[in-house]
Amino acid sequence: MTHPLPFGHVTLAGAGPGAVGHLTLAVARALETADVVLHDKLVSAEVLALAGPQATVIETGKEGFGPSMPQAQIEAMMVEFALSGRNVLRLKSGDPGLFGRLGEELDALDAAGIAYTVLPGITAAAAAAAGMHQSLTERGRNRDFRLLTGHGAEGFAEADWASLARPGSIAAIYMGKKAARFIQGRLMMHGAAATTPVTLVENASRSTERRLTGTLADLPALAAQLDGPAVILWGLAPRAAQTANILEAAQ
Repeated sequence: MTHPLPFGHVTLAGAGPGAVGHLTLAVARALETADVVLHDKLVSAEVLALAGPQATVIETGKEGFGPSMPQAQIEAMMVEFALSGRNVLRLKSGDPGLFGRLGEELDALDAAGIAYTVLPGITAAAAAAAGMHQSLTERGRNRDFRLLTGHGAEGFAEADWASLARPGSIAAIYMGKKAARFIQGRLMMHGAAATTPVTLVENASRSTERRLTGTLADLPALAAQLDGPAVILWGLAPRAAQTANILEAAQ
């Protein structure tokens, strides 16, 4: 949605999971032309290096369970720069519409009468699954795929655990490391098998990507080994591990 007003413009865009190759052309062009780049902590240095020489690059520093710039301050900066006639890029890792407070920021821009554009980005779950040579949906296995958050402003997040616990369910759980034991307990309470595969992917698509594979029984221990941003893929193992299990069962 845009409004033809004599102010600057704000582009709210997704930087993808980290690798430059996962950046869309539209977002790359937005980086080249922006006067101000307001980026979150997880946007990679390689992506930020594409900003034009005219750009003022500001880290907004939001981090789960850590120091964060208040959301109201971020919104005020977007509005202030745009009202001064600047071309502002609000750059978030992954996709801005997934657990990125996009709606709140659009509300602030609407209230100020600022023109804006939203550009999607590749989300971590898609990059993580691709790196595992897996599909997120598959005929005969799962007809739906869920994106969940492990925690929200109110604490650990509840979900439709009974549905998730059914065999064949596939989900990506963002911001779930610190909630791993809570998630494990809820799923087991609702009948999930302890042997259900889980894969935790840290820094998906980056040179520092790390992948830990196990079962629901292992989930808290696996999560405790990770330091960086990670996505939990519930019900999925890497294709190589899945193929090995199928061959072993057939022998």
